[in-house]
This record gives sequence, C-alpha cells and structure tokens, in this order.
Amino acid sequence: MSNLKKVNDFRRSLMRNLTKNIGNSNVSNRGSIDKSKIKKVLICRPNGRLGNMLLITPLMEEVTKTFPDCKIDIFVKGFVAPIVFENYDNVNKIIPLPKKPFKELVKYFKVWTLIRKQNYDMVINVDQNSSSGRLAVKFSNAKYKFFGNLPENVTLEHADYDHIAKYPVYNFRYFLSQFGIEDKNEAIGLIDLKLSETEIANGKQILDKIIDPNKRTIAIFTYATAAKCFSPEWWGEFYTALKKEYPNENIFEVLPVENVSQINFEAPTFYSKDVREIGSVLANVDVFVGADSGIMHLASASKAPTLGLFSVSNLKKYEPYGNGSVGLDTNVLGVPDFIKAINKVLNK
Repeated sequence: MSNLKKVNDFRRSLMRNLTKNIGNSNVSNRGSIDKSKIKKVLICRPNGRLGNMLLITPLMEEVTKTFPDCKIDIFVKGFVAPIVFENYDNVNKIIPLPKKPFKELVKYFKVWTLIRKQNYDMVINVDQNSSSGRLAVKFSNAKYKFFGNLPENVTLEHADYDHIAKYPVYNFRYFLSQFGIEDKNEAIGLIDLKLSETEIANGKQILDKIIDPNKRTIAIFTYATAAKCFSPEWWGEFYTALKKEYPNENIFEVLPVENVSQINFEAPTFYSKDVREIGSVLANVDVFVGADSGIMHLASASKAPTLGLFSVSNLKKYEPYGNGSVGLDTNVLGVPDFIKAINKVLNK
C-alpha cells in the first residue's frame, strides 16, 4: 500500500469517527413545511466519480418535483458535476471541493466558507456515510437540515431500498413526511443525463459513421476499474458468442479514456473524452452491455437499455434500472444467460 493511500485511508477513518454522530438525533415534527417557501436548496454529494454524480439525479428530480420553484446548489468534488448537470435548468451553482485538499488548502477552506455564508432553506446530504457531506449540512445555514440517515429504529420497507440511487429518495420522503408532506409512494425516477434532442441527433451522426445504420446495434464496454474488470479471456469468449449469435447486428466497442480494449480492438470502436458526447452516442444504441462502471451508469442515464455485468460489486446497490435495464450476476450466470438477456431487450 502506498504512503498516499495510507494517509487517505487514515483521513477517511478519522473523519468518519469524528462525524458519525452528527445529525443522528431523531427528527421531531416541528409543524409543517410551506413548499412555496423552499426557494434555495443545497444538495451535498462530495464525490467526484461520474457514476456517483449520475446516481443522484433521481434525488434531484424528487427535490425539483416537491419544490418546483427552488434553485439547487450542489456540493461536490472534482469537475464532473457541471457536465452531468449541464441541462438541469434549476441548478444554480456547483460548489466543488478540490480533488487534492492537502495540496489546495486555500481552495479547500474557501469552499467551506462559501457554504457557511449562504442562506439556504433546506440542505440535504445524499450519502449518510459521507463525512464531508454530513459536515456540510452541519456547517450550513438552513432552516431544514437532512443528514441523510433515518432516525433510530426506523426502517423503510421497499424491495429496491438498497439501491444507491433510490434509498436517498426514500429517506428524503420520510424526512419530509415528518413535516406534513405526504409520501405518495410514487415510482422513483430514472438516472438521467438530460440529453437534448440536438445532442442525441449529433450522437446518431457519429454512430452512423461507425456502424450500418440499417441494422440494430449492440454496444459493449469491456473495461472497468480494478477487480470489476473482466479478463481478456472472459471477454474473448463472450465476444465470440456475440458474433455467432448476432451476425446481422452491429457490435461496436466504446473505449475507456485509457484507450484499451479487452478484445484487442477486434470490433469497430468509438473513443471520446467528452462525457456528453459518449452519452449521446449510447442514446442511439439498441442495447449496451458492460461491467459495473461509470460508463455503464452513463449508458443507463442516456436511456439505453443497459445490461450491467456484476462480479464483485453489490448488484442490488448499483444495478441499472428502467428502459429494460438489468444487472447480471456473472458469478452464477454464464454467456447463454447474457445472450438471453440481450434477446429479451432486442425482441421486446
């Protein structure tokens, strides 16, 4: 383990211990919330990963639907958020923590000062396990503060509660119910990049130069980080099966920023560093297949039917959903099962 990783692990452990009791007191009913007076909201998700930014979009939708006149600031980390929320009209300001706070201490403290100076009507922490998120809620000036966790002895019975895009919404609904806002038990929204019609049309133009526009198209993404990445041998077997099963369909590979391929670039490829451009291309495919990754979530957020391949990460927590999407456990399923899942999407 590198010294930097040791320092970061120690910092995270220390912060969790220091903040674990922040906001843990039970919420008591202190009257009702006048929804028309919630004009300025801060949502806290200080994480810089593409997938985690996309996964808070259902909560963004929930807040907007509940308080349609509000403007939302987002407390994040890194520089992905402005790209993800580019077409979210009610986003007012994105407040990013620097990626390396120890090297950018001045910027780091300026962010906390900015949060402190603002007057919010409501502040929401997305992930109850985020130390920085809980601190931001505590540090902020707001009448209503939601730290992301349920009161002790409260559990919510939903079959999909474990999903990281959904339980923040369920928890938030419970929080609001304590102030007289009824939980209507509506279906939770999909993750959404909010691509414009122009972006989708541009994506089709790019895709049509790679594949035959008169055929159905299967997109594959063969890369992922660390243990989530399947071996070249694994992908070689799967890709061979795909070509045999779908001789009359397009099969092309979306390449990662690292520009590597687990099938040795055997399929036609698409490479881009532009997140929204990648999403616009994926919005035009018939089905996307890839391991749990930011690109998998991007495909889902672009409304492509997405088949997520899970080997080590928690399927119930991260699987794609909506538009025919599903997570597939590769520890118990094999290539015939993946083909069956693709057929279900293509033949719906």
